[in-house]
Amino acid sequence: MTVHLEVAEGVGTVRLDRPPMNALDIATQDRLKKVAEEAADRDDVRAVVLYGGEKVFAAGADIKEMQAMDHAAMVARSRALQDSFSAVARIPKPVVAAVTGYALGGGCELALCADYRIAGENAKLGQPEILLGVIPGAGGTQRLSRLVGPSKAKDLIFTGRMVKADEALTLGLVDRVVQADEVYSAAHEWAARLARGPAIALRAAKESIDAGLETDLETGLAIERNWFAGLFATEDRERGMRSFVEEGPGKAKFV
Repeated sequence: MTVHLEVAEGVGTVRLDRPPMNALDIATQDRLKKVAEEAADRDDVRAVVLYGGEKVFAAGADIKEMQAMDHAAMVARSRALQDSFSAVARIPKPVVAAVTGYALGGGCELALCADYRIAGENAKLGQPEILLGVIPGAGGTQRLSRLVGPSKAKDLIFTGRMVKADEALTLGLVDRVVQADEVYSAAHEWAARLARGPAIALRAAKESIDAGLETDLETGLAIERNWFAGLFATEDRERGMRSFVEEGPGKAKFV
């Protein structure tokens, strides 16, 4: 299998495994969707790490496969392509991308589906589709511009240039840079910390932010208000507030 899910201590690692470059062919895209949906549904997965291995995250789509496709074929395929990535973005749990080596085209777009991105010093990210005569088709024009702003996104997409980890950090494309051999451990540590948190509140926070960004302020506030009030019906809320009053902040153990 080109994508598999490994679960330990509440952290699910979605591992790309299509050597040598983790090219995202159709079979891998479809498998990614299934694994993302599994991670979303499993109660023993409370946070997720996206990982391509020590050498490369994902170098992009399988260009040889795409070259053989005509307009009609891509019209039929493009929704499934986007849906496979959106399944990752919709995981209702904290998701961190552990980026090593190349994260280009579809690889960069997959990293954009995470809530947080940790890159190795050897990472190179970009959307080089324009150099092939096309544009990003797995969410790059939308998620990248929402993350770094339209002008920075246009620079990357119009030129197709790659950026190294330090520039990606400056642009806001990644959130943290560590040594290449520490990427997975840093990402797993981030996920493990959140896996011990209040699962429903974390889901509420993620949905409030993501849904709120897609609408006007008043609607976003309504989304937040409904989730906020709803959390008062959870056991985690009772535990968290009782622990705060009795023991001080940061000591609650959630179910």
